[in-house]
Amino acid sequence: QVQLAESGGGLMHPGGPLRLSCSASGFFFSSVDAKWVRQAPGKGLEWVSGINSDGTSTNYADSVKGRFTISRDNAKNMLYLQMNSLKLDDTAVYNCGFGAWRGPGTQVTVSS
Repeated sequence: QVQLAESGGGLMHPGGPLRLSCSASGFFFSSVDAKWVRQAPGKGLEWVSGINSDGTSTNYADSVKGRFTISRDNAKNMLYLQMNSLKLDDTAVYNCGFGAWRGPGTQVTVSS
């Protein structure tokens, strides 16, 4: 059974850093590409970042490029999103995703 669990969300001030984590089990983690998506209040789902199965290739939405870094630890079945220079517009529920699977999400709120 696939299980995904995000953690690390919270209430942050603009400009601050935050690191999200996603633990995964129930599938062959190291063989699956991963992604982070987010959904802001009243808006649709937005793809944020992706990483290939061995972590050698990453890509980012223009809205987060240069501020966010995606990474993974295949030995620990963990996916990460380092978020720096947070903006008010980064407020959203963040979900990790692997193929068709998506975790329940963690809330990130950026407020002054």
